[in-house]
Amino acid sequence: MKYKPLWEVSKELGDVAMGRSSADLVIQNARLVNVYTGEVLENTGVAVKQGRIALVGDASAAIGGETVVFDAKGKILAPGFIDGHLHIESSMVTVGEYARLVVVHGTTSVFMDPHEIVNVTGLTGMKAMLEDGATTPLRVFATTPSCVPASPGLEHTGASITPDDITETMRWDGVAGLGEMMNYPGILNGDRDTLEKVNRTLMAGKPVTGHFPLDDTSAALNAYIAAGICCCHESTTAGQALAKMRLGMYAMIREGSAWDDLPQVIKAVTEHDIDTRLAVLVSDDLHADTLIERGHMDAIVRMAVAHGVKPVTAIQMATINAASCFGLERELGAIAPGRLADMVLLSDLETMRVEDVFIGGRHIAHNGSLLVPCGGYQYPDELLHTVKRSEKLSPDSFKVKAPKGITSVEVRAIGVQEGSVLTTQIMRELPVKNSFIELPEGEDICKVAVINRHQPAGGMSIGFVQGFGLLKGAVASTYAHDAHNLIVLGKSDEDMAYAANLLIECSGGMAAVENGKTLALFELPIAGLMSSLPAEKAAEKLHSLSEAWVHLGSKVMSPFMTMSLLPLVVIPEIRITDMGLVDVLKSDFVPLYTNSK
Repeated sequence: MKYKPLWEVSKELGDVAMGRSSADLVIQNARLVNVYTGEVLENTGVAVKQGRIALVGDASAAIGGETVVFDAKGKILAPGFIDGHLHIESSMVTVGEYARLVVVHGTTSVFMDPHEIVNVTGLTGMKAMLEDGATTPLRVFATTPSCVPASPGLEHTGASITPDDITETMRWDGVAGLGEMMNYPGILNGDRDTLEKVNRTLMAGKPVTGHFPLDDTSAALNAYIAAGICCCHESTTAGQALAKMRLGMYAMIREGSAWDDLPQVIKAVTEHDIDTRLAVLVSDDLHADTLIERGHMDAIVRMAVAHGVKPVTAIQMATINAASCFGLERELGAIAPGRLADMVLLSDLETMRVEDVFIGGRHIAHNGSLLVPCGGYQYPDELLHTVKRSEKLSPDSFKVKAPKGITSVEVRAIGVQEGSVLTTQIMRELPVKNSFIELPEGEDICKVAVINRHQPAGGMSIGFVQGFGLLKGAVASTYAHDAHNLIVLGKSDEDMAYAANLLIECSGGMAAVENGKTLALFELPIAGLMSSLPAEKAAEKLHSLSEAWVHLGSKVMSPFMTMSLLPLVVIPEIRITDMGLVDVLKSDFVPLYTNSK
């Protein structure tokens, strides 16, 4: 949603405040959450003009013949919720559908990092998502992806982003800064190209968002922050978050579909007597079904309160703190004169049920129902055919040849941890038959393959993974961070080939198969990442996929999301890309066999 700059409407705001003209909207009888002082102000009114707040206090004098008057009836009026870091593509629906889901939950602004679609389509995809956002009442800001590819030389992507691209996009409407700087080795080692991307953003006067998953909170963290990076959402312990805040970095506390970080990380706030202005609540990645069933920032705020955060403090962490992180605290995140009139009416501070939502002074939602049109954007054809691979795969494509003359071999397997983005390296002894590595029946280990889908005849690599509980069949997805190549997980070479070819034929999506039959298929035609279906239909597809995972033996929470992180070579410890097995901390390939030279 576009808005007029303050300097264009400041006289009109002053006229309303001084009683010389009437407001467009007056909200009366509210218990107002003041995020500056931490107070709840009783019986307070708010006057709105031209989408901005003109007055907070007694607003009765601002009521004219055409003023819309809204009686809050003593309920809680808070600033609209802000999600300071997310990837909308993770919802697997369009921006328009995403907005329709979250606005009714009190979210009025989001700061998306569209690096999923940009890895596939380049800046064309980012521009399309911003255009889609402009058709909605939601304020959709973007941060330009900083690391496309995430790790040069370790994977193949469909595009790349240069420092010149950064400079160009900093001039685009809606671009708020630079997306998460995942290439922390480049920052720490003084890589010129990496630092140039940061510097181009700083020269444009915009913030650089971060991604620092290491436990090293001394020299490395200092160097990372000194480069100009303002925030990080990768803390998985309270200690990591606390160390970042102590060094002036915003600690974004994440609660997504596949990771349950908040209960641990929030202890940085609840178990330490600290100023919480640098603590921000974010979602990072949420599936459409999670948004429908659980909610969005309202649910995360409630979870923070349930884990011991004071209600007003939790609201601050989802409003003014997020706005301040992006240098937009004079525009967003508070109910104060001159600010954009983005507000949410809550039932009370205990349950925080969202009853009414206002964006730019417009009444957008009431009791879970949208009151205005939302979405309708048509994505360009060039974003609809992005699985370029033309060669079909056979079961032989997934066989793993063993060294000669042995009956078993020790391999490096990827160990996944439920509810965590981290992986571990696990040594597994596997049997060899007819010169090929076999999977032991009934055990929690399967093959994983990553196939380059960005070129007609791209390469592939194969490894092993433990922790999914898969006992039969295969699953596949073109949603696989961050290069979004085709990833296949399975116990059967035949089923792995079938699942991979299924997604090649439909130009992207997610599938679960068994014995050559499709158990569930969710087509994602937009860049192989997003569906054009309504969110409710997308949620049904995701539910069918989840049921198929259970049928195949897995009990992992959000297994497709967890699988999608296996190629993400910026989060420790060991990953796999289309080029091979990667030791993340060394930023280098490692052999599959531990006894290989």
